[in-house]
Amino acid sequence: MKAPSALTPRTALVTTALALAALTTLLARTVMHGGYFSDPVGLFCWYAAGWALFAVALLALRRAPARHVAWLIATGAVAVTVTGLMGPPRTSTDSYRYAWDGRVQSAGISPYDHTPQDPALARLRDPWLFPTGAACKGPDRAAIPHPGGEPHCTRINRPAVHTIYPPVAEAYFLAVDQLSPADSRHKPLQIGAALISLGITGALLLILRRRGDDLRRAAYWAWCPAVPIEAVNNAHADVLGVLLAVAGLGLVASRALTRRAAGGVLIGAAIATKLMPAVVLPGALSGVRRVRDAAAVLLPAAAFVVVSYLPYVLLSHGSVFGYLGGYVEEEGYDDASAGSRYSLLRLVLPDTWAFPVLLAVIAGVCLYVMWHGDPRRPWSGALLITGCSFVLLTPGYSWYALLLIALVALDGRWEWLGIPLAGAAVYVLAPTLHFQPSLSNIAYGAAAALVLVMTWVRRRARVRGTQAPATASQPYLA
Repeated sequence: MKAPSALTPRTALVTTALALAALTTLLARTVMHGGYFSDPVGLFCWYAAGWALFAVALLALRRAPARHVAWLIATGAVAVTVTGLMGPPRTSTDSYRYAWDGRVQSAGISPYDHTPQDPALARLRDPWLFPTGAACKGPDRAAIPHPGGEPHCTRINRPAVHTIYPPVAEAYFLAVDQLSPADSRHKPLQIGAALISLGITGALLLILRRRGDDLRRAAYWAWCPAVPIEAVNNAHADVLGVLLAVAGLGLVASRALTRRAAGGVLIGAAIATKLMPAVVLPGALSGVRRVRDAAAVLLPAAAFVVVSYLPYVLLSHGSVFGYLGGYVEEEGYDDASAGSRYSLLRLVLPDTWAFPVLLAVIAGVCLYVMWHGDPRRPWSGALLITGCSFVLLTPGYSWYALLLIALVALDGRWEWLGIPLAGAAVYVLAPTLHFQPSLSNIAYGAAAALVLVMTWVRRRARVRGTQAPATASQPYLA
């Protein structure tokens, strides 16, 4: 096959369509394959093949005629997204907690007051979320106490702890439950996530078009294999936070204070969905020199978080932060020696130094972005901070990187996509193959190396004059 730069526009269009068809077929096969418990190596091979076809489609798209790009991205987004609906959640049970929290709220009970195994909520249980007997066999079932002799279990992970999800996510779970037909099980959450994923594609296209940027960058999100797998099939609530963060950054890029304030509200809503979008706040303050410009973003964001928590604080008898503290401890974020967190830092530093050094580095990156960042492109700084945070934290859950993928689509620096692929490798392979710290070092180390190499290549090209400096209309496409 010809190199992408040698393809004629018509050939590039056909090549892109064929690559998308192959990618869609492979993703459908991946979702139906499952294999997280039985064949993790095989599953990751399917993942890797999907990322390879994703790269082919992106390369061909670079030469496709500009007039066809928008509809090609949109059509491909629909096809890729739908593949996530072709089976129940395959590699995560988080959406079962979402369904339960929505059901509990529909019964007029705060989701923060009871654990799933609490007998006080036994009347809300059904055979889908709470199987019994032989249906309790399987690695994705958690046993729950029951006085009888027959085994009782649940699909919900950590049934002995309170929910961890912030109020906007809980409101979303309630809305899905209210709109869902009886006995619809996992499908409404998947459909909701699919619609939100497509909404992100639409938001990206709108922001890029209004700014005169290349629409091709939206394909980084629209066609990324992680989206149908993590956002749609596993129905992770992170996707809602991504939509709110993308829309918020799009508004913050405006010079008008009212639009920046509206962007702050949306970023606050993103934080009140999954907390992680808080990393985009320093990016939203890129190049800000006046206190009122910073306040226009920070105050609405903080106010929305407080206001969104208030109803649940008033209605709940327990803490609205749920299992958050326990989760931080469980994942080893407070004790570097307990797991594979900070694995790259721990290669060169004592374990006790890892967390303080991480804080110092991230603080330095944030200050750099806020002082030197481009206020017209707040997502550039947000991408740098988010990417550095992932490299230093080395998280073990691949869906966390959905936010980073959307930021790549806004900014265009494709080399950061190595981080989502690294997260997938760690999540799928490490628990079964029992070498998580080493695998984390290899996967995230390779992703970090790719970013460093491409940064050096871009700067060297600019110095030599072979590539014009990135502009708002054509950033990082070469």
